[in-house]
Amino acid sequence: MALVGSYVALSKPLVAALPVFLLAWMRFGIGGLAMLHWLKAPPGEPVMTAATKRLVFLESLLGNFLFSICMLYGVSMTSAVSAGVILSAIPAVVALMSWFFLKERIGPRIWAAIACAALGIALFSLTKSEHASQLTRRLEGDLVQKTAFWGNLLVFGAVVCEAAYAVIGKKLTGALGAKRITSLINLWGFVLMTPMGLFLAWSFDFEAVALSTWMLLVFYALAASVWTVWLWMTGLQTVPAAKAGVFTVMLPISAAAVGVLVLGESLTGVQLLAFAIALLGVLLATWPSRSSVTPAGSN
Repeated sequence: MALVGSYVALSKPLVAALPVFLLAWMRFGIGGLAMLHWLKAPPGEPVMTAATKRLVFLESLLGNFLFSICMLYGVSMTSAVSAGVILSAIPAVVALMSWFFLKERIGPRIWAAIACAALGIALFSLTKSEHASQLTRRLEGDLVQKTAFWGNLLVFGAVVCEAAYAVIGKKLTGALGAKRITSLINLWGFVLMTPMGLFLAWSFDFEAVALSTWMLLVFYALAASVWTVWLWMTGLQTVPAAKAGVFTVMLPISAAAVGVLVLGESLTGVQLLAFAIALLGVLLATWPSRSSVTPAGSN
């Protein structure tokens, strides 16, 4: 999730240099080349059922295709800091979906951790008018506020897609290995993006793209399509979806950190407090329970 947050923030200079659909198409293409050897079913893996194939398609449609569109367009219309804090809603949405679709039982500590993310968003809203007035002075007030509104709405759409991605991924880990899931959903993402990607590539001036942008694109592609998906699916094999959702608070924290350290954005004191509360949620979710702690000297 920390890796996801870093590439979400770093996607701002990428969307400034490349059309969104072309960027997403090349991301899936680079990722696909990096894990061609993962596509083949390993020995002993059962044949995919029709239900599993549908879940793989939905995982890619929501978690890759629609998430990429909502996230890339949303981040291009708002600040990395604003996008990061909106993404703090992911744990709550994941928990609700896992409770409704997976029938997972969610304990008081996990709900408390989820509440920390919600409180962080509430605290951020206290600085909303101040943040908007700063943007107004910097650019053109009405236009910027409307653009930021739609950008924030798209980022929230990405939140819903990411939550569905976590829940569907949990079901898929019971039928397929993490590497196979990663490669299959990336392949579907490439297929879904190909029509628009080819259309934009036909008239795009690739020579105008700087070498540093190409290097950033390779990192973005490997992080978004390979590393983070494999890590996430491997973790979901043993961690309930609702509990895994709490760790998504690392996404907005990482995104905001990159926004401040690399992109020159700023954080207010209230926003820092919001992120501290989000980290408290991670602590609540991961702190060992009494039953899981082995007394000293026992075997």
